[in-house]
Amino acid sequence: MRFLIVDDDFDSRKLLQRILHPYGYCDIAVDGEEGVEAFKTALKEKDPYDLVSLDILMPNLDGQQALREIREIEREMGITTDRVAKVIMVSNLDDTREVHDAFFLGDAASYIVKPIRKQVLLDTVKSLGLELRPLEP
Repeated sequence: MRFLIVDDDFDSRKLLQRILHPYGYCDIAVDGEEGVEAFKTALKEKDPYDLVSLDILMPNLDGQQALREIREIEREMGITTDRVAKVIMVSNLDDTREVHDAFFLGDAASYIVKPIRKQVLLDTVKSLGLELRPLEP
């Protein structure tokens, strides 16, 4: 399984990576622009991400805009809606407008409010239909 973690906060990236790493390969991006580029590169290399964790408040390109660009890239590359990446929006904001925009404008799969709790994240990933199996050592 492949994960893309996009967050401008070092501690958040580190925590997400520590939680997800036992189940797959984790790439890291520090802002929305870098995240979109990593996503596009993975698709071009025919090794797409299964899950994208995307912070909402970031410099250069916020998570909402990055999600819209990711969905546009998927459309341009002919990826059907049943094959799009699962995207979990992560934010310090428990804001109904941000949640609305993430789901209805960006087609996010889920939304988690920080601080990130390991079991909440793992349960959310499983609820999206992704099977988490520990990697062989």
